[in-house]
Amino acid sequence: MKLWISESDRIKKQAGDEMIILLQGWKGRIKRYRIYRYCLCVALILCCAALGGLGYYYVDSSIPSVLHVRAGQEQSFNLGIPAKADIVSVSEQGESNIPQGAVTIDLNQTVTMKTGGLNEYLMEVKLFGFLPFKQVGIQVIEDQELIPVGVPIGIYVKTDGVLVIGAGEFVGEDGVSYSPCKYILKSGDYIQKVNGEPVTEKDDFIRRIEESGGNEVVLTVERDGQSIETRVKPVRNQSGDYKIGLWVRDNAQGVGTMTYIDSEGRFGALGHGINDVDTSTLMDMDDGTLYQTEIVSIRKGANGNPGEMTGMIVYSDERILGDITSNSARGIFGVCNERALSLAGQEPLPIGLKQEIQEGYAQILCTVDGTTRYYDVEITAVHLDHDNINRGIELKVTDPELIKITGGIVQGMSGAPIIQNGKFIGAVTHVLVQDSTRGYGIFIENMLEN
Repeated sequence: MKLWISESDRIKKQAGDEMIILLQGWKGRIKRYRIYRYCLCVALILCCAALGGLGYYYVDSSIPSVLHVRAGQEQSFNLGIPAKADIVSVSEQGESNIPQGAVTIDLNQTVTMKTGGLNEYLMEVKLFGFLPFKQVGIQVIEDQELIPVGVPIGIYVKTDGVLVIGAGEFVGEDGVSYSPCKYILKSGDYIQKVNGEPVTEKDDFIRRIEESGGNEVVLTVERDGQSIETRVKPVRNQSGDYKIGLWVRDNAQGVGTMTYIDSEGRFGALGHGINDVDTSTLMDMDDGTLYQTEIVSIRKGANGNPGEMTGMIVYSDERILGDITSNSARGIFGVCNERALSLAGQEPLPIGLKQEIQEGYAQILCTVDGTTRYYDVEITAVHLDHDNINRGIELKVTDPELIKITGGIVQGMSGAPIIQNGKFIGAVTHVLVQDSTRGYGIFIENMLEN
């Protein structure tokens, strides 16, 4: 039987098929539109979050956590942020007796303050005048003058105990590899006692292990600021000596630059602490000595390759410049002798607080060719509340002579004083590996906090 389809039916069927295809196309377009709209909304939310995060970081970094002001002097600063602040406490009297909101400081305008007495104030900052944001400590300090030094120094530091560099293996008398202290001691530990007896030198520590006779020894260790006791059993090596498989160090040496000497003969140098080269930890110091040194060679800095000043250190009594009493994240500090004072040939300068620093022309004082002199730099940014206390100042070397000699900032220049507008504002601390003409500095007030 043959089925006939009329022309009209065929046209209707074709139109229906086309309508189905058209509807399917529209459904596909609607689905793609919804996906596009969803992605657009997600992207918009992420952009808003990123902008909000950047805005928060900018405002937070523009408001210092601690602000120093000079006692008895009228001072002005302008943070230029949309915020207001109230004084909520004073160190001498606890809670402020000023009614809340009675005295409001507009941080978007120039603020002028004059304080008396070495008080500490706590200021509560509110964004847009109502949104609590952070608290700022205002510390009133005595104004002082410092002698900028800028001469190279040789540094010798004795560790507080014996510093653990790492664990290793050795072959025992039976031909088997041993590492007795592995998983017991770790890099950065300070061994301070062996069987209850203090130990200060590497050779003394090694001798006591060798004299153990293979008996278990009790080690008193400082780890992350806490004192712990641990036990290790030495093993005899192929030479017949008892070992525990440990690399240790008891001192560090290097070259840097002296930053300042104050009116009482105390010095500050480097602007950053002395870290162990292997463990990268700040070294716990028992004592240390400064030595007079001369720069014998300079390797120029280049992009991707920081330069270095090499100094000759003669460890003799007549070359001693002073005693190091503190090694901290802000630098090394101690007391000078008469020899050091005779090397400080500059006149004392008043300190400049961080809110007084301006972007633009400044100078650094250093010794790279046998003569201590000033070189021109440009301050490119000031971070009032930077996370790293050693990098509050960004600077660029612009002096053609210094660039010709060193390529910019090199290792050994850490501690070089930074001077702006006749004030002592900081010290050089770091160089950018990608650009040896650029680097960082620490605020002088941060060094003085030590």
